Amino acid sequence: MQADPPVASVTSVRRRRARASIAIGALLVALTACSADGGAPQTPGGAVQPTGDVIQPAPDAAAEAAAIVARLSDADLVGQVLMPSINLSGTPDVAAGLVRDYRLGGVVLMGNVEDTANGGSAAQVRTLTDALRAAADQLEGTAGATDLLIATDQEYGWVTRIKSGMVQLPSAMAFGAAARPDLTETAWHGAAAELAAIGVNVDLAPTADVLGPPGNFVIGSRSYGSDPTTTAAQVAAAVRGLQTAGVAATLKHFPGHGATTVNSHVALPVLAQPRADLDARDLAPFRAGIGAGSWLVMSGHLDVQSIDPGIPASFSSKVLIDVLRTELGFQGVVVSDALNMEPARRWPTGEAAVRALIAGNDLLLMPPDLAAARDGLLAALANGSLPRERLVEAATRVLTLRFRLAGFSRPDLSTVDAPANRDAARAVAAAAVTIFSGSCRGPLVEGPVAVTAAAGRGQPVAWLADALRANGITVGPGGRSIHLVGYGDNAGDLSSGATITVAMDTPYVLASARSPVKVATYSSTQVAMEALASVVAGKTPAAGRSPVAVNGLPASACAG
Repeated sequence: MQADPPVASVTSVRRRRARASIAIGALLVALTACSADGGAPQTPGGAVQPTGDVIQPAPDAAAEAAAIVARLSDADLVGQVLMPSINLSGTPDVAAGLVRDYRLGGVVLMGNVEDTANGGSAAQVRTLTDALRAAADQLEGTAGATDLLIATDQEYGWVTRIKSGMVQLPSAMAFGAAARPDLTETAWHGAAAELAAIGVNVDLAPTADVLGPPGNFVIGSRSYGSDPTTTAAQVAAAVRGLQTAGVAATLKHFPGHGATTVNSHVALPVLAQPRADLDARDLAPFRAGIGAGSWLVMSGHLDVQSIDPGIPASFSSKVLIDVLRTELGFQGVVVSDALNMEPARRWPTGEAAVRALIAGNDLLLMPPDLAAARDGLLAALANGSLPRERLVEAATRVLTLRFRLAGFSRPDLSTVDAPANRDAARAVAAAAVTIFSGSCRGPLVEGPVAVTAAAGRGQPVAWLADALRANGITVGPGGRSIHLVGYGDNAGDLSSGATITVAMDTPYVLASARSPVKVATYSSTQVAMEALASVVAGKTPAAGRSPVAVNGLPASACAG
């Protein structure tokens, strides 16, 4: 294994920063304007103007941020670049204390929230986020016009933190199968408005990874697909949808996790493709997302052999400064992938925090020991191994984003799970359904049906059964089998006697299915099951095309 590199010297960091950066003020002013390529209209204050009225004019975010940073204490500066996790089901007072004690500029909400007896998931999360913001408003130096960064992983599909009481979009791969960027932007805008209503203003989405060969189940249906052009269009649309509703988008996992078969939570994946392939495939969606104005990019724990072999991209200035900043021109906030993941644990927490910041991250996500991360940064700042200008630059970017987000008003909770947002999710699910084999006209099956699935998939089975009945199909024992397979299922979970096999996650398993009819929804949400029922009944055509290749099957047996 390659030896760990030393922490960069002050001289080398300054030289690299001079090569990669322009003056902080000019660099950060660019954060207040979307690219002309697909950007949304601007208000005079620099905030993106959506079709609704959820935006108020924002102040000059970069100037305000620079003025605040100039008078912050070292502890407050360090607090701006730390983003620890808060349990979604945790006690608001305890969470608020963490914000106050560590002078935090942001937190990430983790865990899962379901409807509960104390008001349901939306109200529960809003109570938590209100407490977090109240604590941030008490911090001397940063209180006032800034908005605490409150992030979560709401990718939809199988990475979804808030799973009920709010609109549930299909997976990214379903959006790729639908291939309708207009539907994508509308659906993400509605979902983001609901996130804003519960107090979330940063979504750690969309996934900009382009899938490689079928063996990659690490990213799977979290990706829009294997075609870089199609994926790029979807990523840009998701960014616009999120940010016009006042929720910052985060492109991940830079420079692309799609060609790996190793999970970066447990080991360091290697990206062995030549640099030309990385540029042509993996970087294309990141370019598109940056062009659409994305306010954050997440660095991935990935060994990019063609750029900086042996060093995780999340700790590589060659990746984050030379490529992301200089070549791609990104000027927003770079957030590390979680520092509690195995590739970041090769160093003690405090040292890892310093290395990640020097490498070009502005926001350090989920350090495994928050106190050690803070103390490590303060010690490095005091002894000069962390250049003050690097910390100031990072904190200024973070505060610029906080000012920018403060220009958006927060919708009322009554807007959560709105009919228009459910309709937008339903439209994407309907456009995604793909028939790989079977009839393209009329019902896919005659007579009564029975819905089956592997253990643990009772909810989609119930949803599909109800939707089939609503479409006039008799459901009960002894009927022709519609068998559902989902995330984590493989050939051993197929039913040899099924008439229809349905892939509710990646469609690769359909290559092993023996049923005469093979269909993919790419998701197991209620709207996906409703869309499937309409296709099975012959009432709706299956317009989707698989965004990934399935061995022995066409992209669609029906769509042109």
